Amino acid sequence: MTASTTATLPDRRSSNRATLVGFIAILLWATLAPLATLAAMVPPFQLVATSFLLAFLVGSCWTASRGDNPLRYFRQPAAAWALGVGGLFGFHFLYFMALQAAPPVEANLINYLWPLLIVLFSALLPGERLRSWHVGGAVAGLAGTALLIARGGGGGFSIDPAHLPGYAAALGSAVTWAGYSVLRRRLGQIGEAPTDAVSAFCLVTALLSLLCHLALERTVWPDSAAGWGAMLLLGLGPVGAAFFVWDYGVRHGDIRALGALSYLAPLLSTLLLVLFGLAANSGIIWVSCALIAGGSLLASKDLLRRKT
Repeated sequence: MTASTTATLPDRRSSNRATLVGFIAILLWATLAPLATLAAMVPPFQLVATSFLLAFLVGSCWTASRGDNPLRYFRQPAAAWALGVGGLFGFHFLYFMALQAAPPVEANLINYLWPLLIVLFSALLPGERLRSWHVGGAVAGLAGTALLIARGGGGGFSIDPAHLPGYAAALGSAVTWAGYSVLRRRLGQIGEAPTDAVSAFCLVTALLSLLCHLALERTVWPDSAAGWGAMLLLGLGPVGAAFFVWDYGVRHGDIRALGALSYLAPLLSTLLLVLFGLAANSGIIWVSCALIAGGSLLASKDLLRRKT
């Protein structure tokens, strides 16, 4: 073993550990659609505000447990604030809107174009190039989405106009989260806005969501123990701890591997929706999911072949 090979082993192990930490977020996000559906009686801005407030508390406690002061991470460049608040607020608001304006399984699978988009967008990072299999994977993912929202009949395709706002919101959330993740990776490469700063972004996002709620919505709290439990779990898990482990993973791990592995989340999430009776089972759901997941694997072809 050469000296240069030996020197790379700690870096590789560190990257692998960070990738595994990021994978925890994928498991947590598999519960996002079922929990958001159970708390669907709560208006979107109100739900986003409460979830992000809990996320801020989770992150601050994590920082303080290491003997650090969470307040010092509020000192971030303007670009980091714009990315952090815009990404976190934009993604979750659009996602919750999609779940309320379209069937949950369909909105969930369209939203989960973001792993494929992360693979594609990551090719734009320094030192990376977009290859033919990346484009092929994108086409397969789009084909799966088109099959999901377009229903065959009478020799042609028809799209339910009533669900178009939900489909658009789900697609917008996918683009937002993919862009946020890749740009957070870029900030990590230049050493700006560490993971602890995500707590600050969560608090500001919660405050903005609260202002929107007070101006546009009527306050409605859950009317059942299941609704309250779902709202609490949202803030602690998929809209809480998941932010921090994902941020650490995309900044220090293999972002393309995380993008490819993220397609386990829609599979698990769809299974949970069907299992708990929140959506009906149908063959087209699984065909669409297979196409989208297959597109992710194709776009991640270079990850599956380890270079020597």
